[in-house]
Amino acid sequence: MSDGNQDHHQQFLRAFTTHEPAVRAFVRRLVPTRADADDILQEVAIVLWEKYEEFHEGEDFKAWACGIARYKVLSWLRDKGRDRLVLNTEVVELIAKESLRDESQLHQQRIALESCLEKVPPADRYLLAQAYQSDAKIQDIAETSGRSVGGFYQWLYRMRQMLLDCIHRNIAQESSI
Repeated sequence: MSDGNQDHHQQFLRAFTTHEPAVRAFVRRLVPTRADADDILQEVAIVLWEKYEEFHEGEDFKAWACGIARYKVLSWLRDKGRDRLVLNTEVVELIAKESLRDESQLHQQRIALESCLEKVPPADRYLLAQAYQSDAKIQDIAETSGRSVGGFYQWLYRMRQMLLDCIHRNIAQESSI
């Protein structure tokens, strides 16, 4: 690979890996399942790479990627149109517009959450992560933590409340700067 191609490839990878979580979240809000979102995101990544020559430095990569993702979702909906579980394209367009509008706020909240999670002791952070795994069994996690199921739910509620308060404080501090 020539240096120019390698630089181009690295620029794409940096931009894509930076914005992939936001694009994934955008797609996930528009389709019924994670598996559907994963399939669509793979297609989006291919199109982004193929069309990266058309992207101009200084433009908003995330907005460009979400625009391509929107078209991929609409194409997917057209293909799945016979399925009664798929949303109407006008509804998807509305959700897409609202999602893009809300993305900066969601990004700010994600950053605040990451900052707040860093303040949580590692053992508690581990328990929180376990509780939110898709195959989580609260009874097992509660037992591991030395709490009853009810006690674990109370602890989880307090942790969520503490994180929410921390997020609000962080965002308020950012707004006042």
